[in-house]
Amino acid sequence: MIFLMPIIQLLILPMAADYEIKNINISIVDHDHSSYSRELTHKIISSGYFVLNDYGQDYQSAFKNFEKDQSDIILEIPHDFEKNIGKLSASSLLVSTNAINGVKAGVGSAYLMQIISNYNQKIRQKWLHYNGQEIKEGMHVESRFWYNKYMKYTFFMVPGILGILVTMVGVYMCSLNIVKEKEIGTIEQINVTPIKKQYFILGKLIPFWLIGIFVFSVGLFVVARGIYGIIPIGSYFPLYAFLAIYLVAALGIGLLISTYSSTQQQSMSLTFFLMMIFILMSGLFTPIESMPEWAQFITKLNPVTYFIDVMRRVILKGSTIHELQFDFIVVSIMAAFFNIWAVLNYKKTN
Repeated sequence: MIFLMPIIQLLILPMAADYEIKNINISIVDHDHSSYSRELTHKIISSGYFVLNDYGQDYQSAFKNFEKDQSDIILEIPHDFEKNIGKLSASSLLVSTNAINGVKAGVGSAYLMQIISNYNQKIRQKWLHYNGQEIKEGMHVESRFWYNKYMKYTFFMVPGILGILVTMVGVYMCSLNIVKEKEIGTIEQINVTPIKKQYFILGKLIPFWLIGIFVFSVGLFVVARGIYGIIPIGSYFPLYAFLAIYLVAALGIGLLISTYSSTQQQSMSLTFFLMMIFILMSGLFTPIESMPEWAQFITKLNPVTYFIDVMRRVILKGSTIHELQFDFIVVSIMAAFFNIWAVLNYKKTN
């Protein structure tokens, strides 16, 4: 669980958690069957984002596939599509989207609208040329992506997933530690020794702190760099400096859970509950800025949020310690808070 689980998950999850949506099933209802409608259909299918589910002339048949969840989008091309473009310089299209999966519906519709818009621009230029009118260049947009030039989602996901896995190893393993002592009865023997509470907690923390650094190093150098080709733009020093503080905070949470729990099952249930909140409210899968204000406030209390943010900024942007000083301060406060709480809550009778 400590060594193999993070490595296997880091190998599999980035390949599965792809933000780019492809294989969108589309039904095309073509009432026109003209060269224009066929050209538009070809552009949509050849884009690489859509899979033609069915191609016919009956909207009701296409809608039945819609209801069976076999189609994500229906595009209806009306009669006289080509003729209206030639005579009226305008025509209409009907796009129906299955919005059960809101993300797929939104992204799929955006892809389709962009393809139709580009096709419309091409037709406009063609007709202006036929009519002998001067074709004026419109606004030209050139995109430049900073810090992730080729928009590789693995470069964005791997640092975040690595941060989550290090947290899971630290919190899960550390939360089971003291509870195991309680279940096998050795905690009573420890309690009657002259060792102070803070040293006992420190002795439980240091081994997992070293294990966390080792797991992080394997994930960073072996998996991220060796398999995905991710080489940090910034220095390794800010990463490890922040990791050292962050692990103290994460392990403090695990120790705190352990001091409150009586059994390993109770400890694992509580840890699972907290980890779900940490993962979903960390900005790993969804931007924090798109969350409601109350949710954004919760993310500020989530240590995983800061770790993922630092990981991405150092690896993709090359941020320095000076630029990350706010994150260092916040996580240092969290580390002190959780560990002091764990020490105070550990009841030792001697």
